[in-house]
Order: sequence, then structure tokens, then C-alpha cells
Amino acid sequence: MIEIFVDADACPVVKIIERTASQFNVPVNLFCDTNHILTSDYARVFTTGAGADAVDIALINKCRKNDIVVTQDYGVASLALGKGTKAINQNGMIFTESNIDSLMFSRYLSKKMRMTKAKSHIKGPKKRCRQDDENFEKAFTELIKSQLNFDNT
Repeated sequence: MIEIFVDADACPVVKIIERTASQFNVPVNLFCDTNHILTSDYARVFTTGAGADAVDIALINKCRKNDIVVTQDYGVASLALGKGTKAINQNGMIFTESNIDSLMFSRYLSKKMRMTKAKSHIKGPKKRCRQDDENFEKAFTELIKSQLNFDNT
């Protein structure tokens, strides 16, 4: 049986994840640190210390091959893919072996630019809208279906 693991600190789609997963009777595990308070009637909630990457490490240690990881962190997605899980972000982008290297490299370049003394005017992400939620829900539903079909073969 597959499970869903969510990097839930500041995750805007937790309710969509719970609602969709419950339709397929798939367990959900929410991971957050002590700076966030999460409760759920459906999911198991795991709270870690607030140390750097504590949530990420706890999540990666629990997930298994063929599970689904929901994260906006490219590093977590990369580790999840390495364990044989499927990974998706909050906008419905599926992380794959084909795209993770370029995403990790862009993260590296962005961090490098932020650390320079020169002023940069890199815009942050655009404000979340209903279409983002719809895109996530559609992609997430298809991902669950594909994993359940894979799990049953």
C-alpha cells in the first residue's frame, strides 16, 4: 500500500491532499517542525525539532519506494526520487529524473546570486491562485491513480 508524505511546513495544499487521498483511502503523513501547529482528522502528523532540515530528514527516512512525496523543496524531491518515490510540488509539477538536475542547478545559482553583495532584483513566486490549486489537484489525482495501479500489478 502506498502512502503520501507531505513536507507540510507552509504547504498551501494540505486540505486538497487530505481530501483527494481520502477518496482513494491512501494514508497521509504530514511533517512539520515545532514552529508550526498542524492538526488533521485524516492524516498522521509528525512534528520534529526546528533544526535546519529536520523535517526533510524525518520525511525522507519514513518514505518508501513507490510512495508519493509532496514538497516544494528540490533537495527533498531529489532525495525522494533517489529512494524510488514519486514527487510532486504544490503547483502540480512532477519531479522526475529528467528535470531534477536542472532544478537543483537553478537552486544553486539562485543561492549563489543571493549571497553576492550586488543587488539583485529577482522576483519571488507569483501569488497563489485558484488555478494553481486546480492544477495541483488534477496532477496529484493522476499520480495517485498511477501509483495505485502500479501497486496492484
